Order: sequence, then structure tokens, then C-alpha cells
Amino acid sequence: MAERKNSGRKSGKSKNSRALPVAVLFWLVFCIAVTGVFLANRETIARNFDIITQRLNLSPEAASEDNAAEPETPPEAESVATRPAETPPVEAPAAQPALPAPEPSVKKPDEQPSPVEPPEKQTPAPASAARPSSTPQTTPRPVETRERNLYFTQVGADGAIIRSRVSRKIALSASPMLDSLQALLAGPGTDEKRRGMVSLIPPNTRILSATVRGGTAYISFSEDFQYNTYGVEGYAAQLTQIVWTVTEFPNVTDVQILIEGRRVDYLGEGIWIGSPINRESL
Repeated sequence: MAERKNSGRKSGKSKNSRALPVAVLFWLVFCIAVTGVFLANRETIARNFDIITQRLNLSPEAASEDNAAEPETPPEAESVATRPAETPPVEAPAAQPALPAPEPSVKKPDEQPSPVEPPEKQTPAPASAARPSSTPQTTPRPVETRERNLYFTQVGADGAIIRSRVSRKIALSASPMLDSLQALLAGPGTDEKRRGMVSLIPPNTRILSATVRGGTAYISFSEDFQYNTYGVEGYAAQLTQIVWTVTEFPNVTDVQILIEGRRVDYLGEGIWIGSPINRESL
């Protein structure tokens, strides 16, 4: 019995002696692992440790800054949220002081608006193209004229009546003979008067009609044509002015004088006009 107990004790001691190095080895490996983890996460652990320390040892100034950084619900808002909605009293708007009237801005003569540069410089169109006229403008055609011979009278130094021819530019129309007669009744021009020319056709004489039939010009004058203050020579001179002016046209050979559209035998004191008169009969 004593041997069994001794053997049992010996075996227990041997087991304990074996387990002790294993435990020591385990703790040694554990410590090495913990140390390795600590060294690997040293910066993170130190940062977290500093944060915890700052929160634990927070100074009053930092606490006020944190409170300022975190917005809190103002007490008025909380009270408004908890209280029932009330209709705010309507206050009359305060009278605003009258503002002085703005002074009109007077632009100085020196100040000129800066010219605005157009986006693209283009040649301005002429005014006629920009704004079309209501009526088309046409260039007036030059008046076509024709040289006509008119006959006036000159009084010589001895008192003799002389036939005098002048050349006039008269506008061309459908009645060239009538135009020449109207120019003749108007009398000589300024230059022609300077040369001593006069007209012995009675003043206020009017042409009532003028036609050509078969080479004969039928000219009707007003009543004034048969009253000449220069006597027989005056009557002869006025007939010469008419007949020689009209027979300048190639289609006229003689002239029939009419008074107010009627044929009269004599003009004044025995001057025959009852039939056509030509240049040779004067």
C-alpha cells in the first residue's frame, strides 16, 4: 500500500512538472502576441487614448466651444412648438419719414456715352434703301425742245417798219403751231427788246383756236385783234407777224384770219382778210 501511494505521488508530480512548462510557454506566446498587436496598432491605440483623455479632462473653454458647435433648439422654438398657435396681433405700419425727392441727374456736356462697338462692322445701307419712299422717285426726263422762228417788228431810223426774225427754243408738244403763236403773242424777250424789237399785235389778244386743213391754217382771234392804234401800217405789221410765223411750218402755205370764229372781210381800214393770206400778198 505504501508503494502504491508513493508511486501515485510520483506520477502526480511528474504530471505537474510536465504541465508547468506548457503553461509558461502558453503565457509567453500570449504575451508576445499581445505585444505584437500593441506594436502594430500603436498609433491607433495612442489616438484613441488621447481622445478618451481629452473627453475626460475637457476644460470649460473646450466645453463651451463644443456647445457652440452643436446647435441646440432655442427655447423660444421649443416653447412655440409646445404652445398652441396663436394669431399674432396686427400692428399698424410705422410711418416712414418722407424721403427727399431725387435730384434730376444733369448730364454734363463733356460726358458722352461710350460708343457701343457693334458685333460686326457692316457698311450702313443708304437712307433710301433703309426707308423706302411712299412714292417711287423717278428722274425727270429732260424737256425736248425745237428751234422755232418767230417774227417781230423793228422801227427804222426813218420810221419804216421792218420785219425781224428771231429763233426760239420751244418745248415740243402735240400743237407746235399753237405754241409758236402763244410765244409770239407774249412779245419779245429782254435781249430782243434791247435790240429794238417790238410786237405790233394789239395787246390782250387771245387765240381761240388754231387748225390746219389742206395747207391753210385757220386761226381764230379774240375781238381785240381788230383794234390797232398804229393805223394801216400797224394792221399790216401784225398780219405780217402772224402769217410769216405760221408759214414757217412746212405743211402751212397760207393763213385764214377769223375773229371770234367768224370770217371778216376787212381788218381795220381796208386791209383784206376775207380770204387766205400768204407771204406774197403782204
